[in-house]
Amino acid sequence: MLPYLAVFAGGLVGTGLRLAMDLALPHPDSGFPWSTLIVNLLGTFALGWLAGGLWTRPSVPTWLKAGVGSGVVGSFTTLSAVMGSAAILGREGEAWLAAAYLGVSIVGGLAAATAGLKVGSSIAHRPMPVEVTDDGATL
Repeated sequence: MLPYLAVFAGGLVGTGLRLAMDLALPHPDSGFPWSTLIVNLLGTFALGWLAGGLWTRPSVPTWLKAGVGSGVVGSFTTLSAVMGSAAILGREGEAWLAAAYLGVSIVGGLAAATAGLKVGSSIAHRPMPVEVTDDGATL
């Protein structure tokens, strides 16, 4: 039951942070969705950092991993907003901007996740994990 409560509480925090970012960096439908891109790059870096560092410690409880990973980071980031923004840009006749946005989101997300894993592993003085299980355990 504790992991579910942690995910719920983390979801409230992540959603609030996401809304704050959207309010801080508003954009029109035909403009580049900076807030969504920044949120997703920050989220992928944070998740990589957690998986490479904090989550490699056996003393970190599963409920905390679930609350921060699935809860905070999961509700902070959004794939649906990426796809929706790209579709709107395409509808507005900004096909190249939509393609650039998708490219930056994918390549930047992979780079941010890799950087997060390296930073997390370096801080924890542990090798980069080769696998992250469904319960957040790193192998």
